[in-house]
Amino acid sequence: MIKVAIVGASGYTGVELARLLHAHPEVEIACVTSRQNVGEELAALFPSLHGAITQVCDDVDVDLVCAKADFIFTALPHRTAMAVVPAFLQAGKRVVDLSADYRLREVSVYEQWYQAHTSPELLAEAVYGLPEIYRDKIAPARLVANPGCYPTSVALALKPLLVEGLVDVSTLVVDAKSGTSGAGRAAKVASLFCEVNEGFKPYGVAGHRHTPEIEQTLGDVAGAAIRLTFTPHLLPVNRGILSTCYAQFTAALSVADLRAIYRKHYEREFFVRLLPEGVWPNIANVRGSNFCDLNLTLDPRTGKVIVAAAIDNLVKGAAGQAVQNMNLMHGFEERLGLAQLPLFP
Repeated sequence: MIKVAIVGASGYTGVELARLLHAHPEVEIACVTSRQNVGEELAALFPSLHGAITQVCDDVDVDLVCAKADFIFTALPHRTAMAVVPAFLQAGKRVVDLSADYRLREVSVYEQWYQAHTSPELLAEAVYGLPEIYRDKIAPARLVANPGCYPTSVALALKPLLVEGLVDVSTLVVDAKSGTSGAGRAAKVASLFCEVNEGFKPYGVAGHRHTPEIEQTLGDVAGAAIRLTFTPHLLPVNRGILSTCYAQFTAALSVADLRAIYRKHYEREFFVRLLPEGVWPNIANVRGSNFCDLNLTLDPRTGKVIVAAAIDNLVKGAAGQAVQNMNLMHGFEERLGLAQLPLFP
């Protein structure tokens, strides 16, 4: 059994990690931390864990965490994560970091979109943890930067098009929507029920922090620099990401040909499901699961290809993908602890 720590367990991602890891046959949750809730049972913060997880929240003490756990998930906000990740690595621990602190390879890009980086020497070492693209690099890594939720959905939606060179990359547009859990558990006016319920709005227009992460990953896949238009929207639901991607199609192929290409790329990827023709991804159909549902078509009037992807932002977009990465890093079967079907209704 691997003894794991969830550093930053009091947020939505933290409780989702606890839920998934509790059911993992090769894992023991040995330590949970929360600076705001030291001494409280995690199940008191999240009654959904009652009777199953009895850990009491520790402070974020590096020596204490390292004494209790062999493997560490850091589910902390950006900037907070980089304050502890180097110490965990120095102590010989392997880390999956769920913040944005190690996702971008160029320190100048990180500092343009976030703030000053205190451990830039680790950026070149950190492996971006999207298994469907970087699987071979993840397995031996000691630091994996777990992807953001929007970037996960967009990369999986567009990978086959970019690998095969089927679109004009200068025309890429992504219209994406997220449930409110993506904003975190901290009290914010913009996330209050009355502010969100019966509303629907864009945010982070022409400046969302996931933009450079999306461009970096798509650039790796395409083998060329990518610049795209990315506009996220806030949905009045708890969970889910739906990303609809558009680009000018440059190949003389039919929809059937294009679907065959997607099947070829994802036929061995358990967590990527290409839906039947005409059945479009719905966030309700991936809720609570590590699946990404995809579908696509061609618009004959405009020459555009349209690809839609749905994931649960807390699972494939965060905690589930983190467990998938841990499985790879420890040589476990990749779907271990993650093969459960989505919740419906």
